Amino acid sequence: MVIKQLYTGCLAQGAYYIESNGEAAIIDPLRETSPYIRKAEKDGAVIKYVFETHFHADFVSGHLDLAQKTGATIVYGPNAKTSYEAYHAQDGELFKLGNVQIKVLHTPGHTTESTTYLLIDEAGKDHAIFTGDTLFIGDVGRPDLAIKANLTEHDLASMLYDSLHNKIMPLADDVIVYPAHGAGSACGKNMSKETTDTLGNQKRFNYALRAKSKAEFIEQVLTGLTAAPAYFAENARLNKEGYESLDRVLQRGSHALSADAFEVAVNETGALVLDVRNAVDFANGFIPNSINIGLNGQFAPWVGALIPDLKQPIALLTPAGLEQETIVRLARVGYDNCIGYLDGGFDTWKKAGKEIDSIESISAEEFADRWHANPAITVVDVRKPGEFETEHIEGARNLPLDYFSDYMTEIKREQPVYVHCAGGYRSMVANSILKSRGFDNVVNVEGGLTAIKKTSVPVNAEADAAH
Repeated sequence: MVIKQLYTGCLAQGAYYIESNGEAAIIDPLRETSPYIRKAEKDGAVIKYVFETHFHADFVSGHLDLAQKTGATIVYGPNAKTSYEAYHAQDGELFKLGNVQIKVLHTPGHTTESTTYLLIDEAGKDHAIFTGDTLFIGDVGRPDLAIKANLTEHDLASMLYDSLHNKIMPLADDVIVYPAHGAGSACGKNMSKETTDTLGNQKRFNYALRAKSKAEFIEQVLTGLTAAPAYFAENARLNKEGYESLDRVLQRGSHALSADAFEVAVNETGALVLDVRNAVDFANGFIPNSINIGLNGQFAPWVGALIPDLKQPIALLTPAGLEQETIVRLARVGYDNCIGYLDGGFDTWKKAGKEIDSIESISAEEFADRWHANPAITVVDVRKPGEFETEHIEGARNLPLDYFSDYMTEIKREQPVYVHCAGGYRSMVANSILKSRGFDNVVNVEGGLTAIKKTSVPVNAEADAAH
């Protein structure tokens, strides 16, 4: 028996490959299927099943392409209604995979169809559970994503409590927990950086499993939830109803465009110019009105949070050699309408003599000098509210990047705006948005609050937060 976790840091997502005696199963695959197919070929195995724990909201799963390419059966648990062919298993149903078995444990709560898969080894012993978004390391799945007119978040939280206590917690302490996500995912609020653990440890240390009553559990899991990213509902719909083949998405997006052709294509289609270079390179020069979301950060979730329309045409500017990777990472969250990329990257644009914009970017030390010269300068902190409440600069405004467009009207155009985050990634994203909306006097603070704390600028004073 082989179990391999395939973890993708950008999405904080874990997919799983299980193989026994020449038969393999994939649990919660990402949209690009080649890693799973290559692994099975290397092992001399046939992919027999694609198990889905639920309709994912934070990424587009690879179940359809994988089934089409391998002939594997797509398996969902109870209550899952799909627009494509899939096997809808019953609670307690067993699937044979080589010399092992996989048992269906219906565990509603995160969503009504949420299902945990229990792996039973060759000796008939419970070995591991693949919990999807039902149980994380240090947390449980948020119960507010599948609410309906007749189903509230309290109803789902109650279901989740019952699922955990009736289906998962009775299992032996040495059973291994393999969740669908780790720290950084918006599917929970308190996830550990660890991506696997024993169930016994989770019983002892996971706050949600230690609740003394259902009422306490419901209060704990519902407290502190932030609004779900806007793209979640659309990703869940795509996973339920189907989507275009990734091969076709790649073929459409992989058009190398000259500077002139790039400019024409953007003007004709209304495409958003998405520049995925690092913050320093972007600040030094970029195509006017382009948005910077760097590949070196949590790229896909920020795309989903900041580009509201999944059908938005996108024209790419990437570092050389990263064009296809960028298209794939966009497709992971359902952004399939890439119209091409600038061949040769930003150097091509410069050599063509096209218009260039830039953003002033200063060190934390320079920021400290300017702050002391005028403590009333406009400072915008784009970190999350929880980060801001923990520590912040005196007089700063908290305008979280997740909802940045909603609060931009609070920023005055006629004076310099100093923007920072924790380390510099999010602030450049925010600055690029401001620039594209006509804010010409923006200043990025390099290194964010991490660097600012090493200067004499007061931190932890009261400040005016947007919310």
